[in-house]
Parts: sequence; C-alpha cells; structure tokens
Amino acid sequence: MLNRKDQLEANKLQKRLRRNVGNAIADYNMIEEGDRIMVCLSGGKDSYGMLDILINLQRSAPIKFELVAVNLDQKQPGFPTDVLPKYLDSLDIEYHILEKDTYSIVTSKVPEGKTYCGLCSRLRRGTLYGFAEKIGATKVALGHHRDDIVETLFLNMFYQGKLKAMPPKLLADDKKNILIRPLAYCRESDLQALAELRKFPIIPCNLCGSQDGLQRQVIKDMLVNWERQHPGRIDTIFNAIKHVSPSQLADTQLFDFAGLKLQRSLQQGQQEQQGQREVEDSFATQIPSINI
Repeated sequence: MLNRKDQLEANKLQKRLRRNVGNAIADYNMIEEGDRIMVCLSGGKDSYGMLDILINLQRSAPIKFELVAVNLDQKQPGFPTDVLPKYLDSLDIEYHILEKDTYSIVTSKVPEGKTYCGLCSRLRRGTLYGFAEKIGATKVALGHHRDDIVETLFLNMFYQGKLKAMPPKLLADDKKNILIRPLAYCRESDLQALAELRKFPIIPCNLCGSQDGLQRQVIKDMLVNWERQHPGRIDTIFNAIKHVSPSQLADTQLFDFAGLKLQRSLQQGQQEQQGQREVEDSFATQIPSINI
C-alpha cells in the first residue's frame, strides 16, 4: 500500500505517460477508427508499459480500436514460457504466442565476438510482419521510447554516417505494414518507474542483453552522462529530430542546392541602395567636422 506522497507521485507518473502517448498518437495519427493494433510484447518493461497504457486509452478513446498482444518465443535457453500467457490471461485480451527458433540461427550465423542485434531484429521483424498480415492487423505497435530514438540517432551518425533515427510512424519496406511507436514521447526512466509500480513480470533478454561492448550501450552511457551534466539535453536533442531544416544540412536529395538562384527584383535593388544611403548619411551626421 502506497503512502499519500507516493500515491500522488504514482498518479502524476501515470498521467504523464498517458498524456505523452496520447499526444504522440494525435501528432502522427497513429490510431484510427476501426484499427486492429498488433502490440508486440517482448516481456521487457517498455512493451509491458505500452500495452498497459494502450489498454487504458482504449477505454476512454473517442474512437474504437482493437488490441492484440503478440509475443515471439525465440527459443532462448531458459525462457520462461508460462510468464506471458499467465499475465495476458489476467488482462482478458486477445493474444498469440509465436514460436520460432531464431536463437539457433543467430548463434550459428554470427561470428564469435560480434553482436547479435542486427540479425536477431531482422528475423524477428520478418516473423512479426508476416503474422500481422495474417491476423488482419492494420498497425504494428513497437515499444521504442524517446531514449531509444535518440540513441539510434547517434548510433547511425557515429557508426553508419547517416542522419536518421526511428520515426514515430513508418510504412515498412514491404509496404504491407504500418509501424507505430506510441511511446515516442516517453522517457525510459518513467517506463522503469511504471514497471516497478505495476510490478510487471519482466523477462530479461539472455540473447543480446548479456553481450559486452554493445555499441548501443556505449551511446546510452554517453547520453546518461550528458543528461547528468546538463539536465534536459535529451529532450532538446529529441526536439531537434522534430524540427529539421533541410536547407541547413548538406543532403542534395532533400534540398536543391544546385538550383539556388538570386531572386532580386529592380524594386529590391532600389530599396537596398536607399538603405545604404541612409546608413552612410547616418554615419556622416555622427562624425564631427574638422577645420584645417
């Protein structure tokens, strides 16, 4: 039982997360009337939080939409297969547990010392996208939050030489699935607090989460230090992702630098000359005359 102060903080936390998710959904038109949303549930704090918030929003939303929770059992050794079904049964929600041994594929294909994340995510995506189409899902909801998006921005800059992150809404390469990230405006620390408050049955990732030297962890540590030294910096970086000026960058595909032309008219030229004369007259009145 929470004391009064803790209960107030818990209420603020839940309202803040609900507001952030609601704003992201509205800003990017993530959910529409009649949508069937496939919520990808990994067993981590972020996807648990996403499902929890979407269920609450569904109850009061002005539109009707369905939620279908889907987990991919990748056959990692020691994965507790009973945890998610037990939790989802308590929610009285439609759910599916898919089984595919991507673990063996990843560990056999990736050389020793290399990280599993790239291949693992591609295999997982392919399975989930295909299943979304099979069950008639109109949107696929992923549990990436604000910090994930900012980390991905720096990962792509530092290691790929590309200025891109994770968009809150995306048409997949196959053109058959629309991905949404309802947690795009949510801080990871808030989702961690929600997980502790709700006591979600967290299932750790023993495949890539235990690997050393992950590039993402290097970036995460860098951002944590920045935030500690300059509170609010991650918010500022995320706002920069939302306010892009192509003409101030250098991508010739986004902006026609080669086609830039002067747009001076005769009238503009006369105005510039008049302005120059006024400046010269102003200086002349300020300089004292000298008698020789």
